Amino acid sequence: MLQPPAIIDVEASGFGPGSYPIEVGCALPDGRTYCALIQPVAEWTHWDPAAEAVHGISREALQTHGLPPLSVAIRLNTLLRGQTVYCDAWAHDYSWLATLHEAAGVPPAYRLDHLVRITPDIEACQWNLIREDVEKSLKVRRHRASVDARVLQMTWMCVISGLSAERPPAAEY
Repeated sequence: MLQPPAIIDVEASGFGPGSYPIEVGCALPDGRTYCALIQPVAEWTHWDPAAEAVHGISREALQTHGLPPLSVAIRLNTLLRGQTVYCDAWAHDYSWLATLHEAAGVPPAYRLDHLVRITPDIEACQWNLIREDVEKSLKVRRHRASVDARVLQMTWMCVISGLSAERPPAAEY
């Protein structure tokens, strides 16, 4: 049986200099997911209302429900230790995860790589169609880190398995 890769996704305060992680989510090879809001540290001040409109997470929600960076970094290290974890926006996710681990004072115990490294050549439009069908099959209603990680993982499984998007391999794990 084909085992899916660990996938991670990060939601952020915006893009570019000064942006920081506000939510991290991952989908593990065994089917478990993890998701946490991240409480901003004092130095993290950049906030882009356009990013908030996409992910729907307010600064107030981060203050109220977010976990300190140290807690999130330790949990990620516990779940992902020694693994290569894949993402679809490596440049952004690498920077935001580095920001998280730096604020926590804990280096990552996992390696981050781009999902394209383990994905066969596929046209972007075909990937997007499969992803849309996976989102429909999962009844995705919100743009959040763990949901996005699960969608990426299942889309990858469909592409690797050569399945049509109408039949995502959810039962395989």
